[in-house]
Amino acid sequence: MIFKTQRLALTPILESELSTLHLIFTDSYVRRYLCDDQIFSLQQVKEMLKQSINYFEEEKFGLWLIKIDSNNEVIGFVGLWYFFDEEQPQLIYALLPKALKKGYATEAATKILEYCFDELGYKYVVASCDLPNLESQKVAQRLGMKKVKETIVNGNPIVVFRVDKF
Repeated sequence: MIFKTQRLALTPILESELSTLHLIFTDSYVRRYLCDDQIFSLQQVKEMLKQSINYFEEEKFGLWLIKIDSNNEVIGFVGLWYFFDEEQPQLIYALLPKALKKGYATEAATKILEYCFDELGYKYVVASCDLPNLESQKVAQRLGMKKVKETIVNGNPIVVFRVDKF
């Protein structure tokens, strides 16, 4: 399940790429919004990777590394993940700081949305982010997502976006 976009390659994260995924999760910028500033241990990320591999086997989704197609440089990840006891997973992505403000998140997430609607048969996709994460909110809006609610999760203000099948 490798996807290509104009500038990117999205590849399912393999067990051999654990250290790469851990590096992304422990980056201070990624941690700030995606992990509530917690530092995930290598073991925690290993468990997430194991779950991602299981999701791919059972449900045809998980986490994909985002790579610059021209040089194979890893700049983040994108995927689908269950967060709050939902009936279907949410869109998730994280970019390393060097890849910000270049349209990569929108490009990668657009490809995953197409996959959700065209291959998985989803009627809608939801994404949530911390309320202060204005960059993620802008990405959601560029994807055609509309804000559907604000809520508090684990003491943090969260905004939830949704897009219906286009």
